[in-house]
Parts: sequence; C-alpha cells; structure tokens
Amino acid sequence: MTLIRPFFSITVFLVLCATEVLAPQAREGRLSAPPAAFAVLEKIYSGDTESAIDDSRRMQQEQPEHPLSYLLEAEALWWRIWCTSADFKWGMTDARRRPKLAADQHFFELAAKVSKLAGAQLKQHETPEMQFYAGMGDAMGARLYALRGENRNAARSGVRAREHFLRARALDPELADADLGLGLYNYYVDTLGAIARVLRFFMGIPGGSKQEGIQQLEHAIADGVLTSDVARFYLAQNLHRYDKRYEQALAVISPLVEKYPSNALFQLARGDLLAKLGRKEQAFACYSAAGSLAVRDPECRERVQQLVRASLAALDSSGDSAGH
Repeated sequence: MTLIRPFFSITVFLVLCATEVLAPQAREGRLSAPPAAFAVLEKIYSGDTESAIDDSRRMQQEQPEHPLSYLLEAEALWWRIWCTSADFKWGMTDARRRPKLAADQHFFELAAKVSKLAGAQLKQHETPEMQFYAGMGDAMGARLYALRGENRNAARSGVRAREHFLRARALDPELADADLGLGLYNYYVDTLGAIARVLRFFMGIPGGSKQEGIQQLEHAIADGVLTSDVARFYLAQNLHRYDKRYEQALAVISPLVEKYPSNALFQLARGDLLAKLGRKEQAFACYSAAGSLAVRDPECRERVQQLVRASLAALDSSGDSAGH
C-alpha cells in the first residue's frame, strides 16, 4: 500500500477485512467468538503466524461448515504475505508490490471458501454477521489481487465486499466491527479523489468521505470486538502515509506495540513515525527491538532483518544530514 499504486490503495480497505473474523453467535451491536478464535488472533498479532495457522486448521476440523476458522487461517497467511512483500521506502516500511506466485493460490482458495460458506448460510437465514463474513471473503481476495497489481479483479471484489458490509450495517447499525471495512473504503476513495472518479466512471465505484472514514475506523478501534487491533494498524499507516499526521499516527500505533511487543512489523511502524518526528533514539530502540525478535517464519525473518538494516541506515543518514 503506497502512494505510487493508487488502485491498490483504493482496494486496500480490503486489506483490512480478513482480520475481522466473526463468530457463529453474536448479540446486537457486537460480535462474539469462541475463546479459541481469540487465541489464534493473539498469535497472529504477536507475530506467530505458523502456530496461528496450525490452530485455525484444527478449528476447521471441528466446524468445517463455518467460515470463521478459514478467515483465521487467511488472516495469518496475509500477515506472512505482508511481511515477505514489504520494503522500506520514503522513510516507511510497507507492503507495496508482490509478483504473481503459485503459492498464493491457497489464500485465494480460503477467500472463496469463506464466501461460499457464508453464502450458504445466508440462503437459509440472513444475519449481519454472515453478511460480514461474505464481505470478508471478497475482501480477502481483493487485497491480494491489489498487492499483485490485478486491479480489475481487486476493484470488482472490493465493490462486492462493500455491499455486504453495508448490508451488515443495515441489519445491525451498531455493528462496530463492520466499520473497519467501510471506514477504510471511505478514507481511500476520498483521499484519492481523482483516481476514485476514474474508477466510479469505469467500474461503478461509489464515492466516500475521508472524515467519515476516520470516524468509522475510530469506532472500530473503540468498540470492535475482533477488528480493533487491525483498525489501529491501518489507521496509523494511513495517517502516516497520506496525511503526514505523524504525532496522531504515533498515538494510534503505540498501544498496539505495547500490546504485542513481539510483533516486529508493529515495532517497525512505530520506529518509522518516531524517525519522522526526529526522535532518533526512540526510533533506534524500536528498530533494534524489531531486529532482536525471534520471527518463526524463515522468509519473514529474513525480510525483517533487511527492513531493520534499511531503517537504521536511513536513520543514520538523517543524522548525518542534520549534522551537515
């Protein structure tokens, strides 16, 4: 997600959505999930995607006809993809582009499975949580399409996802978790106004409001049951990348780093903001912390080390420039 790939940015709100793993039962305005689901999310955001995938697959054996566990596995896979696709440019670590890899097929299969299972339940009985699951299935596919530069596929899936999220909110206006997807959509469409106009003309992409999007993301952070953490990450990234509101972005990301200190990607995100704010020693501490963490996935571990080296080099360079 980057300034140089507007089509990806417009559909990144989908990048969001696979984290919003809902549960079979939910009370009005809030989602619920079994303890095992929260344990998987804890492992995902702590950076242990391998264990999270193993646990989600065990859940699939227990409830093969429910989309929750497939969403959990997809979310874990997404963070592995995000990590291995990330680079450091313009003073910021981000996942900007990924080639079309055969290994991505399983992710697309999971997304399709989520959509299929949710759709089957919606045919029997419509509920806001199953509309949300259906939206997330489309959203998961869209965000990887976008990262791979498949913009038409991403846009089509994004529009379908938005429709499901809106229907979920129509059925339950207090469903805070739904505001993650809607908030990111509104933010991007308004932020990238010229591009959004082109997409609206050619593909029927609806308009949006950045301010409303920020408010919706804040609602997801405050009241979301399953989306609070991912909403924090993407709101902080967007405030950094597009609005250059570094102090506000730092305030948003910091609780996430404190909650999951073993997540190297969160440490890097806070370090980038501290560097932009000229707090060199604190930025150095975050980058060093990221480099010292034990990342289980070998490909992600190697990429994190590359990102840490690039971040520290940029920090040193900024110090040298200031000295001159």
